[in-house]
Amino acid sequence: MNHVHGFAPVAAPDATRLVLGSMPGVASLKAQQYYGHPRNAFWPIMRHLLHLPADSDYAAHCRALTHAGIALWDVLKTCTRSGSLDSAIVESSIVTNDFGAFFDTHPNVETLYFNGAKALASYEKHVLPDLAGAQAALPRIRLPSTSPAHAALKVEDKLRRWRCVVA
Repeated sequence: MNHVHGFAPVAAPDATRLVLGSMPGVASLKAQQYYGHPRNAFWPIMRHLLHLPADSDYAAHCRALTHAGIALWDVLKTCTRSGSLDSAIVESSIVTNDFGAFFDTHPNVETLYFNGAKALASYEKHVLPDLAGAQAALPRIRLPSTSPAHAALKVEDKLRRWRCVVA
């Protein structure tokens, strides 16, 4: 079991949409990049949706997201887990990020998009009870996980479902 820590958000102050994962996997933590596993579909999907060149790097990806009004973060700040799978997260070890503070400094966020079921479930269980008013009422949309472990959908099907983030 490893105690793992997530990343700071990738967000401009005027962000209108927030994409949330659960916790970076081992490859992402090693690379110090969101969705750093080479087979994760997140960046290929975003490159397509944001019309980025196939050879664009992580910094260009992050700039394109923020320019499009999209913020990127994880629900969990820290947790204990073996490996990378969300199913391996020890529920009692979960510490969430400070969403109240995030929403206070990013007041234009209108919609939350969750990269998979665990991110949404963790948010609803551990974050939502501490929010009030407009912060608690933000629309929540669960999207299919871009993880290579979620092979039930082809990348093309994931792309179709993820289009709503840039619409």
